[in-house]
Amino acid sequence: MTALAIFGICLSLALLMFLAYRGINVLLLAPIMAMVAVVFSGGTTPLLLGTYTQLFMAELGKYLAKFFPLFMLGALFGKVMDDSGSARVIAHQIASWAGKKQAILAIVLACAVLTYGGVSLFVVAFAVYPIAKSLFREEDIPKRLIPGAIALGSFTFTMTALPGTPAIQNAIPTAYFHTTPYAAPGLGTIGGLIMFVGGVLWLNWRANRARVAGEGYGDHKDQSEGVGSSSVAAPSFTVALIPILLVMVLNFVFSQQVIPAMDTAFLSQAKYGGVKVGAVAGIWSIVLAVGCATLFAFVANRRRLADLADTINKGTLGSMLPMLNTASEVGYGGVIASLAAFGIVRDAMTSLSSNPVISVAITVNVLAAITGSASGGLSIAMASLGDYFLNQAQAAHVSPEIMHRIASMSAGGFDCMPHNGAVITLLGICGLKHRESFLDIFVVASCITVVAGICVIILNSLFGTF
Repeated sequence: MTALAIFGICLSLALLMFLAYRGINVLLLAPIMAMVAVVFSGGTTPLLLGTYTQLFMAELGKYLAKFFPLFMLGALFGKVMDDSGSARVIAHQIASWAGKKQAILAIVLACAVLTYGGVSLFVVAFAVYPIAKSLFREEDIPKRLIPGAIALGSFTFTMTALPGTPAIQNAIPTAYFHTTPYAAPGLGTIGGLIMFVGGVLWLNWRANRARVAGEGYGDHKDQSEGVGSSSVAAPSFTVALIPILLVMVLNFVFSQQVIPAMDTAFLSQAKYGGVKVGAVAGIWSIVLAVGCATLFAFVANRRRLADLADTINKGTLGSMLPMLNTASEVGYGGVIASLAAFGIVRDAMTSLSSNPVISVAITVNVLAAITGSASGGLSIAMASLGDYFLNQAQAAHVSPEIMHRIASMSAGGFDCMPHNGAVITLLGICGLKHRESFLDIFVVASCITVVAGICVIILNSLFGTF
C-alpha cells in the first residue's frame, strides 16, 4: 500500500504539471489532483469529501488569510502605476539613460526598478515590451531575446534575492521563519548581483553570436504594437518614481523601526492567534509600505486616471485569479502533506543533506519546478514543512535569516518551466513561441538563479549569515 500511495502522489503531481501546461486552470486541477492522491492512499468517498472540505479548503483559507492583502494591494498599486502612465515613464527614462547601444541592459534595469518598487511583473511586461521592441529593432538585436531580458529584470534578483523586495516570494518565508523582508541582506545582495551580471552577460553573448551569424531583429509583424500605449498625459519622471521609492523606504522603516517599537503583546491572546510579532511583522511592513505608496500614487495622479472607480475595481479584481491559483496549490500541498506516504517522500527530499539550508533549497526548487510557480512551490513547501525546517535550523544553530533567503531564492530557481504562467504570459505579450525564446528565459531565470543560490550557501558556510 505504501508503494501504491507514493505512486499516487507522483501521479497526481505529474498530472498537475502536465494539465497545467495544457492550459487547465489550477483552481479546478488542484483539488481533483489532490483527490487522486487520496484515492491511491485508500481513500473512500466520505474520506474524499472530508479531505476536500476540512483539509483542502482549510489550507486554502489559511493562505488567503495570511496573504490576501499583499496580492490585492500589489495588484492595485500596479494598476495605478499602469493607468497613470508612471510605469512607462520610468521605463522610458531608464532606457534613455542606458543609451540605445545598451538595449539589453536598459530593459533589464527598467524591469528591475519597477518590480523592486512593487509593480506587478505582468504590468511591467506590458509597459516595457513596446520600449524593448523599439530598442532591439534599432540595434538589430533578435526579437527572440526580449523575453529573456524582461524575465531577467522581473523574475530573478528583484523577486527573491535583493533585501526588502515587496514580492510575495520574499514575504511568504517571514510568516514561518519569523524574519523580515530584509533577511540576510548582504548574502541576498551578492546573490542578486550574480543573477544580474550573469544574466546580462549571457544575453549579450547570445546577441553577439546572432550578430556574427548575420541574424538581426527578424521579420515580425508585431501585432501587439498598441500594447502599453496610452492617451493619458504622462507624469514627470519624479512624480512617477516617488511611489516606487516610497515602497522601498517605508518597507525598511516599518520593518526595522516602527513595528518593533509597537506594543504587540496583545498578539499572544488566543483571538489573535497566539503568535509573536515576528510571525506577522514582515507582512505588516509590506502591506503598510505598498498601501501608503498606492495612496500617494492615487493622489498624485488623480487627474491622469480617467476613471478612478474602474482603476480601483480592475486593480483589486485583477488580484483574484493569481491569488486563488496560488491558494489552490497550497490547498493541494496541504492534502499531500497529510498523507502518511508523504512522510516517506519528505524524508527522501530532506535526507539528501543534513544541512537544513541545502535541504530547504532542494525541496523548494523541486516543488516550484513541479507546480511551475515560485509562490506556489514555496507556499506548499512552507505550509507542509515550514515548522520542520525551522526546528532543523534551530537544532543546527542555523540562522533563520539564511533559511528565509535561500527559500525565497530557491522559489525563483527551477520555477521557470514551460508550464509557468508568467512564462506563458510573457511569451504571449511578445508574440513569440517557446521554441524561440524559452532557452534564454530558462538560463537567466533558472540556471543562473540556482548557481547564485549555491554561491550564497557556500558563502554562508564560510562567513556566516550577513
